[in-house]
Order: sequence, then C-alpha cells, then structure tokens
Amino acid sequence: MMYRTTLLSAIALLAGATIANAQTGTDTIRDHRTTEIYEPVPPVVTPAAKFGEAPSDAVILFNGKNLDQWEKVSDGTPADWIVSNGILTVNKKSGNIQTKQSFINYQLHLEYRIPSNITGSDQARGNSGIFLASTGKGDAGYEIQILDNYNNKTYTNGQVGSVYKQSVPLANPCRKPGEWQTYDIAWVAPVFNADGTLKTPARVTAFLNGVLVQDNFILKGETRYIGLPYYKSHGPSPIKLQAHGDKSEPISFRNIWVRPSPY
Repeated sequence: MMYRTTLLSAIALLAGATIANAQTGTDTIRDHRTTEIYEPVPPVVTPAAKFGEAPSDAVILFNGKNLDQWEKVSDGTPADWIVSNGILTVNKKSGNIQTKQSFINYQLHLEYRIPSNITGSDQARGNSGIFLASTGKGDAGYEIQILDNYNNKTYTNGQVGSVYKQSVPLANPCRKPGEWQTYDIAWVAPVFNADGTLKTPARVTAFLNGVLVQDNFILKGETRYIGLPYYKSHGPSPIKLQAHGDKSEPISFRNIWVRPSPY
C-alpha cells in the first residue's frame, strides 16, 4: 500500500509540473525583440472621410457619372445601363455587365437599392447578383445573391446574402425596399494547377448592412442554377453585375469600389 501511495503521489507531482510548464512555457527566449516583426511595413492607406466611401488605394468602379469601367458581358461593347443623378440602374434589355479590369483577390464595396414599388414574390422580386469572378458569358462565375427578402420568402440558399445555391447566409439583415443597402465583401479567388486541376478553392467573407452573412465560406465551385457546383480553371477575372430579367422593377447601384489585394 505504501508503494502504491508513493507512486500515485509521484504521478500527481509529474502531472502538476507538466501543466505548470504548459502554462508558463519552456522556451529559452529572453529578448523581446526576437518575436517582433519589422518587415514588411504595411502600406499607408488613407481612409475615406465618410464611412463607406473609397479609401485612397481603391479602384473606383462607378463614380456616379459614367460607365467607363464597365462593358457588356455578351459582346464586350460599352455597358449601357442607366446613369442618372449619381445612380446606376439596371437596363434589363442590355443584359449583364462586367468590369473591363480583371482581378484576383480583393475587397469590394457596393451599395444597392430595391425600388420601393417592387412587385413579385420569391425569386422574382428585386433579383440581381454580384459575380465575384465572371468566367464567361451569361451567369458563369461565383454569385453572391441580391434579392428583396425584407418580407419575401424563398429557398434560403437563394436569399439575399447567400452564396447562391451553396451557402445559407448567417443572418437576414435586409432593409425595406426603397432604402439603400450595403455589401462589403472579401474575395479570395481559387488557384489552379498547371494542368487545370484545383489547387486551392475560393473563399468569401461578406457583410450585408454591417452584419456578417458569410464567414470565410469555402466555395464548392462556380454557381449553378441546376446541378451541383464545380470548378473549371481560370485566371484573373472581371466583377459582374446581373440583370436578372424578371418582371419586377430594376434595382439600382451606387458607390462601387474595389481594393485589389497585393497577394
């Protein structure tokens, strides 16, 4: 019995010492400078004077005056959506538009407004979308949904804030029709091997009206209306806005800018 008691006491002491070492650390670093990083130095970015407006290093995609940064997806001719009073409104007869410039990883800011007199229901109510990488004509690419879901039910992986048909949003912070709404999106593009196979998938984090709706979601592939998503190899790609073509009133946009990532 004495031997057993002594053995248990030794085990208890050893366990206590292990926990203490784990709590205090056992490294031999004695100089605080060893764990300090001085290079690289982050670039200085001047924030906007007003929240939501573009910081100093942003690429302005819509300045409220013209569509010089945009083209039609169908044929690459100049975009002809409607610009009036600093606002861009969908031209349903024209189809989707995309940026002339291509991007890889970036931070995107965009504001949109569903008309106050919106009609329709389900998916036919203020439907549009932001394609974070436009990879071809039509709706090819990776879509974050725009839809009026203030008082309008639909399938949850197709409501506003969703990665369309892939990820249900974490919340529904939709404002009333007629009010401006804001997306802030961080996009990490997929990377492909030389043979076209997927190396790393795309990821997206998105805030709608300041509320987190997608948290570093790993995409399963490009958006598919019918069938399962899958990847196909591509490089830097434009950002695309969708003209959905339903019978409800067209939606409007303003204050669109992007900060391309250096990596």
